Amino acid sequence: MSMNLVIADDHPIFRKGLKDLLVDTYKDIQIAECSNGVEAYKQILLNKPQIAILDINMPEQNGLEVTKLIKSNNLNTKVIILTMYKEKEMIRKAMDFGASGFILKDFAVNELMDCIQKVLDNQKYIGPALKNSYSEVIFEDQKKQELMKKLSALSHGEMKTLKLVNQNKSSKEISELLFLTEKTIENYRSKICQKLGLPPRNNSLVLWISENKELLSALNEF
Repeated sequence: MSMNLVIADDHPIFRKGLKDLLVDTYKDIQIAECSNGVEAYKQILLNKPQIAILDINMPEQNGLEVTKLIKSNNLNTKVIILTMYKEKEMIRKAMDFGASGFILKDFAVNELMDCIQKVLDNQKYIGPALKNSYSEVIFEDQKKQELMKKLSALSHGEMKTLKLVNQNKSSKEISELLFLTEKTIENYRSKICQKLGLPPRNNSLVLWISENKELLSALNEF
């Protein structure tokens, strides 16, 4: 099987180790080595590789920025991200930008060949050391989608009321801000609780907001 790859990492010894592994594995292989993101993207445009293996931290442009460029320009090159970090936000951004593989650099030599095969088979590869972070991202995204679905059922007035409750405003304060009666605001709050599946207690909406503060802050509406 012939292979055409780009490897981008600013550590020459690490880069050489990956190249040697690939050359030993594939008999017919073309590899472009790069030390920064700008050079990597130029090589991707020039050589149209099947796979780009990109370090997150590189000079000039990092691996995530290159991955975003590949996606935004509809290039066919698949991306494997190499990282020293397990942070969820890194994985979330890489996923959003269309990366297919994620490997912790400490385990790259052991995992790279499995990762390449899965990516070539149009599957995602998540290194074992990153699976907990990846699972958290998937779970949070599912919760966010469920939350957005519930919020989409709210009327304009109910959404305005919810935003102001989120700002710790009382029903009286909300009624003054929206030029509505306090009874109307209480009705809004009651309907919001029904649509969110909350018990009809006075503090149930405030408690729900507190429990979902992080998710709410991630939505454009809040």
